[in-house]
Amino acid sequence: MHKMRKAKYAVGHIVRHRIYPFRGIVFDIDPVFNNTEEWWLSIPSERRPSKDQPFYHLLAENSETEYIAYVSEQNLLPDTSGAPLRHPSVSELFAEREDGQYRALYLQEH
Repeated sequence: MHKMRKAKYAVGHIVRHRIYPFRGIVFDIDPVFNNTEEWWLSIPSERRPSKDQPFYHLLAENSETEYIAYVSEQNLLPDTSGAPLRHPSVSELFAEREDGQYRALYLQEH
């Protein structure tokens, strides 16, 4: 049994994809891959990430639309653009703090 890697990003972090032109906010994290084999195999083999890393559920957006994305940690970078998120679910799930960070409304503060 190998040790699970600690997730690099947390719920509320704004990230962007390393290859594709979209960004989003993390709303859930799987410590390892937790999606269907079909989803997995739909990724071109040369771009298919390893399953034993954190995977992130994002409220994502690109220039055309808003959607939900499921992305491996290796394919994410911090988004430092400071641009506001337009995904309609952001305001339902998060409160923007004074420092510009996002706090999840559905998680208990520790």
